[in-house]
Order: sequence, then structure tokens, then C-alpha cells
Amino acid sequence: MSPFTDVWRWHVTMTASILFRVTIGAATVGAVLLLAWVAAVAAGPEAYAKIAACSASPFGLFIWFGLSLVVFSFLLNGARHLINDAGKGLDIKSANLMANIAVWGPLVLTVLFWVVLFAAGKVSL
Repeated sequence: MSPFTDVWRWHVTMTASILFRVTIGAATVGAVLLLAWVAAVAAGPEAYAKIAACSASPFGLFIWFGLSLVVFSFLLNGARHLINDAGKGLDIKSANLMANIAVWGPLVLTVLFWVVLFAAGKVSL
């Protein structure tokens, strides 16, 4: 065990950094699914109908919800990194605020996005 674990404590900027790396892996899964969708489109109407039905299933909607979360996470973490790269928001208070936004913001935005989709009738169970 590292001798620094007694003096170092967990903080939200570490959480934001780790979650950003996790979203990279999730985006890879999304890229594979996008490739499968393109292949189904190229394969013809029957293949496309199968993948469209899978996407509209509860499990498919769960996957789309997760990928929406990934997109919003990339947007907010990208904005945080852009601000930091400009030399702004590097003090502890600002860094913690932006990290909290990057951690909790994607969840809030994703839920709002899907509420709007369901309310507009674009998606249904």
C-alpha cells in the first residue's frame, strides 16, 4: 500500500477524471453500435428493421440512455478541459465547481433529454 494514502483524500476532481476515462470506453461501445447500424442499413430493409426493433426495445432504450449520458459527459468534461487549458478555473474552488458540474451535469441533462423525448412522443416503451 502506498505511504501517501494516509495524507491524500478523495475529491471530486478525481471522480471527474476517472468518469471521463470511463466514458471513453463507453464511447467505443457506441462506435461499434453505430458501425452495426451502418452495416444494417447497407444490408437492406430486413436487417435495418431488426436493428431498429432492437433499438426500440427496453434494453435498446437503456443502451441509448447510457450513450446519451456519455455524450453529455464528453460535452461537459470537454468544456471543463477547454476552460482549464485557457488557464482559467485552476483554483481549488473553481476546479471543484467544474468537476461537480462534469460529474452530476451529464446525469441531469440526460434525464431531461429523455423526458423531452418521451413527452414529445418521439420515444415510447
